[in-house]
Formats: sequence, structure tokens, C-alpha cells
Amino acid sequence: MSKPSQIDLAVIGSGPAGLAAAVRAKEMGIKDLVVFERDERPGGILPQCIHTGFGLEEFKEDLTGPEYANRYTRKAQALNVDISLDSTVLEIDGDRTLTAVSERGLKRYRCKAIILAMGCRERPRGAIGISGTRPAGVFTAGQAQRLINIEGYMPGKRVVILGSGDIGMIMARRLTLEGAEVRAVAEILPYPGGLMRNVIQCLNDFDIPLLLGHTVDEIHGEKRVEGVTLVRVDPNGEPVEGSERYLECDTLLLSVGLIPENELSRMAGIPIDERTGGPRVNDYFETGIQGIFSCGNVLHVNDLVDNVSAEGDAAARGAYHHIHGKLPREKKRINVEGDERIAQIVPQVLSGEKETTLFIRVLRPMGKVTMRLGDLLERKYPYARPGEMIRMRVPKHAFPGLDSSVESLKLHCEES
Repeated sequence: MSKPSQIDLAVIGSGPAGLAAAVRAKEMGIKDLVVFERDERPGGILPQCIHTGFGLEEFKEDLTGPEYANRYTRKAQALNVDISLDSTVLEIDGDRTLTAVSERGLKRYRCKAIILAMGCRERPRGAIGISGTRPAGVFTAGQAQRLINIEGYMPGKRVVILGSGDIGMIMARRLTLEGAEVRAVAEILPYPGGLMRNVIQCLNDFDIPLLLGHTVDEIHGEKRVEGVTLVRVDPNGEPVEGSERYLECDTLLLSVGLIPENELSRMAGIPIDERTGGPRVNDYFETGIQGIFSCGNVLHVNDLVDNVSAEGDAAARGAYHHIHGKLPREKKRINVEGDERIAQIVPQVLSGEKETTLFIRVLRPMGKVTMRLGDLLERKYPYARPGEMIRMRVPKHAFPGLDSSVESLKLHCEES
């Protein structure tokens, strides 16, 4: 194979995280930059998200997904960012050499820094083990969204949705607006899995039933879905005998979770956090391998695109400092760990050298909560829900008083 081309920065993925990273890197003066995108257009999942709710923090406007993507795409074009479309990265080595394939052939690149922004994928039927036949009419929610919004096809007329993730609830509204009947949204947990604003705007406003503590026990039908059996579950998630309920439908949508796309990360030997499904990163968004950074939904599943763009921006700043030898390599690494009420924390490692923001998810819904990061600081929040990320700002001035022997900090969550 030919000798790899030398570039300063490679960004893998041109969704909101990748575009934000590329724009910030260009603005900071990184000229030799390539964005690799396997789709035929930039924007990631945003072009099929035609609903509003994007950009409320980033642009102080209520934008649709395509509008939000267009804002960043135009920024990238104005800065002459090289976006290589229809290009799939096949492999990343620990020495920051990547292999990409496109219609132009196979090429290798030796990079001073790499930013991972590959996003996530949906959990399919096979991952949740629903019994029954294998008829047509079973879709993931994102697949159905693409069919309607991009391809112009209706997946069905009478629909049951399993899972109350944000995409599932948004699709319940979208299908209703297109004339379909959404029979119910079933959620195995005793609380909704997505943002409360989507429960109100997508389900309550359209009188779509939300069945908490329920799941699909069986799919019926031969060539096409004819119906599903719903069952109530106990606090351990086990079906309650005698609670079976048959719902006639021709389509079942699955909104049962997202999985960060970290095959390339694992290939490079990057340590993965079991709680988030993404790489462990420090407050510069650098992974366990020097010079490789991670941001957006490949790092952890976000609920707001504005957070994704902010992470892309932060990862680009980290890459810039790495390329110019300005990252604090010899400084202390302070591991952040959550108590039994915390589901995940990103970043997982702090340098104590800069202000940072902790992205936190809790395990269950709570009312007023107090978050305490060791003895450094305390923050109060009016509520905490698993479907909504908590952002906890940690100012730089909180660190100087920290004992030099401290190697980890515990994040405590107490319900008032």
C-alpha cells in the first residue's frame, strides 16, 4: 500500500458534532483538515429531522433539523472545509493512521489529531428479544422517519410504538399528522424515556396514549404485522401474568435506545466507558490515546443538538492544543465517579487546569436535587430526569484548593 498522506486533523463524521468541530478547528487556524462522511450529504441525522426544537441555545432560534445543519454546512463552506462525501473510514490505528475508501479508491492518512464524531445507531428488534413471527412492518423509529421525511413513503396506517425515546414520540406525532392512527406508545419503564417537552407536544397534545410499565410481548402476523400483544411489567421488568392485551395494527416502530458507533474506537484500542457506551475522555475531550478526541453521540447519547455542537467545539479546541503541544500532559488526572443515583458522567477525567462542564444523567426521576462534587462545589437543580441531561459547570477557580494527593472525586446526588 502507498505511503499515507500527512494531514493535521481528520474529523470522522459530518453530523452536528463533526461540523462544529471542523468549523472551530478552521477558525482557530488548522488549515490541513479533512472531514470524512460516508453519506452523500453532510448533516448526519439532521436532514430527516424536519421538526423544530433545534438551535434554541446555539443560535437563539427555533430551527428545524435541516435548517440547523444548513447553518453549519454554510459556515464550513465559507471556511473552505474539505468534506469528503461518500467516504467510509475502515480502520484507525493507535498511531493515528486511518484508512478510508471512496469511489476514488483506498487511501491512508497519517494524522496529527483525529476527532471521532460518528454518532450512534438504533437498537434493533434482535437486541431486545421480542417473540413472534418475522413479518413486514417492523421498523426502528429513525428508519420510519427517513422513509416519511426523505423518501416520501408511509410505513403503515395503524401503528404501535414501543419505547418512549424522543424519536419514538416525535414519530408518533409525525404519523398522526400524516393520517395514520397511533394506537399506543408503550414504555417498559415507569417513566418516559425522552424529554418532557416531547411527552407534552407529541403525545398529550395529540391524545396519543402513553402506557408506562408496558412492553410488547409478541408480534403477530405472517407476511405483514397484524397485531401485537402488550403486557404490563412488574418493578423488575418481568411480565405480569394475566395482563396481556392484544392491539390490532399493521406497523410496529421500535424506539428502544441508541448505541454509540464505536467500532473504530475499539479498533484503535481506545478505552470505552461501560456506562455511556463511548470512550472515556478528559476535559479536553481527549480519549485514552493521545491525539484522538471524541464528541457528540459517539461519546454519549445526547438529548439536545446544541450540546452536541458544544462538544464538537470543545473537541476541536483540544485537538488544536494537542497539535501545538499545549495540552497539560504532566498534570494531574482526577477521575470523576458518580454515586448510586448517577447513571453517567462525561468527561470522566479532569485536569484541574480549565473550566469544564460535566454532562450528567441520573438513574431515576427525582424532584429537587443537590449535586456535590467532592468538597469542591455544590449545585442545586429543580428536578432530575433520566431523559434530560444535567449540565454542571465546574469553574477553574474551584480546583486550586484541592489537595494534591486527590486522584478521584465523587459526585453525590441528594434528593431534597
